[in-house]
Amino acid sequence: MSKGALALVLHAHLPYVRSVVPGSLEEDWFFQALLECYLPLLEVLEQAAADPESTPKLTLGLSPTLLSLLSDPDLQQRFPGWLDQRLGLLPFADQGVAEARDHLEATIQRHKSAWMACDGDLISRFAALQRAEVVDLLTCGATHGYLPLLRQHPEAVRGQLRTAVREHHRLIGERPLGIWLPECAYYEGLDQWMRDAGLRYAVLDGHGLLHGRPRPRYGVYAPICSRNGVAFFGRDSEATLPVWSAKDGYPGDPDYREFHRDLGWDLPLERLAPLGLTEPRPLGLKLHRVTDHSAPLDQKQPYRPAIAAEKIRHHASHYLQGRRRQLDQLSSSMTVSPLLVAPFDAELFGHWWFEGPSFLAELFRQGPANGVPFTRLRDVLDGSQQLQLCDPCPSSWGQGGYHNYWLNDSNGWIVPEWEKTSAAMVQRCSRGVGSEQAMQWLQQAARELLLAQSSDWSFILRAGTTTGLARERIERHLERFWMLMAAIDGSSELPEGWLEQVQADDRLFPLIQPLDWSKVGR
Repeated sequence: MSKGALALVLHAHLPYVRSVVPGSLEEDWFFQALLECYLPLLEVLEQAAADPESTPKLTLGLSPTLLSLLSDPDLQQRFPGWLDQRLGLLPFADQGVAEARDHLEATIQRHKSAWMACDGDLISRFAALQRAEVVDLLTCGATHGYLPLLRQHPEAVRGQLRTAVREHHRLIGERPLGIWLPECAYYEGLDQWMRDAGLRYAVLDGHGLLHGRPRPRYGVYAPICSRNGVAFFGRDSEATLPVWSAKDGYPGDPDYREFHRDLGWDLPLERLAPLGLTEPRPLGLKLHRVTDHSAPLDQKQPYRPAIAAEKIRHHASHYLQGRRRQLDQLSSSMTVSPLLVAPFDAELFGHWWFEGPSFLAELFRQGPANGVPFTRLRDVLDGSQQLQLCDPCPSSWGQGGYHNYWLNDSNGWIVPEWEKTSAAMVQRCSRGVGSEQAMQWLQQAARELLLAQSSDWSFILRAGTTTGLARERIERHLERFWMLMAAIDGSSELPEGWLEQVQADDRLFPLIQPLDWSKVGR
């Protein structure tokens, strides 16, 4: 019997932060993620796939909103100029960080060359890796809606899932079989709607399996199958903590790059003016190292790339040795091959933890020597192993495993709004419309409904960061939804040119189907 495998699962997601105004804060979020996470991740996977001594296998979720941003021609056109702006600012960094500056300049130039070589088409590169069986691409909720809080109207859940599958199929070229449930949040009966959308497996936090009924014989170390025929994998905390925790894990090492110190804070405002900035803000130009967690930002020391690279090799070896010990211990007491599932936000690798992509490359390179094979979730299910029949427990990967991070005093006001808009959408879609123009309005109303349901805005309101932006986004989509519904009902008219502007702002999901929100039998 095999002594098991490690399944790394990454969830790549951004809310739909497209802006018609170049240089916006939301656009910066996307471009920084491109530079620091998605381009480095592709580089690592493609190089590992070409290396006969590496063993790259990865499960990767690409959310529909992220795919919409990646496929947007305006954003693709603007990105090289955004990179050039950053390159133009690097020479103004202090000479004391020259080594870090030169390293970052070379990194940006390398990723810019890779971007230009593929004409900004990262989606095709991800799809090619799936065809090569290096990655298994998952979908997510259409706009990362927190599904347990939408369950009052099952049609809203169905709309999130069906729209996601349709968009993934349109852009990737094949239908997804797996899903990263938004915030890993599950409720009783969700598997019915997953199966309805053609989805066959998902990842839950550990207690989603450990408190299942009946209790899984092998805990989180083997997948289960629900009574609706959907498989679930459980997160192994021992395999995730060393990578996830900035305090107790590898990312907090003193020699790794400091996330919070940024050249955008250090430069005088006149240097930032050509970027259209009237106040300092992070630019994705980080030139210092962690140094000491207790040290204030102005006392952080210069980043030393060569020393960080050596730490990466050491930490990758340490991580793999720990996983080998786990697998050896488990295999001695299990009659099936043990599986360690290690899920993470993809943005941890490169954005939050600059060295993260290089860490992944080292894992793939050192895996064979350490006796740790990698696998994809779909490959586990393709095996002959019979799964235990078990219904998972309601859960999320929020604090304590409950839903309170997305339902509390800071953001609870949104939930009644979701219920009212969902009810109106179900009623209208069940009745139908009488003209092509009304159908166009209804399709845009469906987009606005989905965008208002994004769990990202709830998260931001709870976290207390950029709360004004989050509230403005929610209220904007709700207002647009109700204006469109009023136009459909004939109770008011849309202002001249208004619809065209809204469609220019929120131009995702071209294949959206209002029928997905038609009433289902209770």
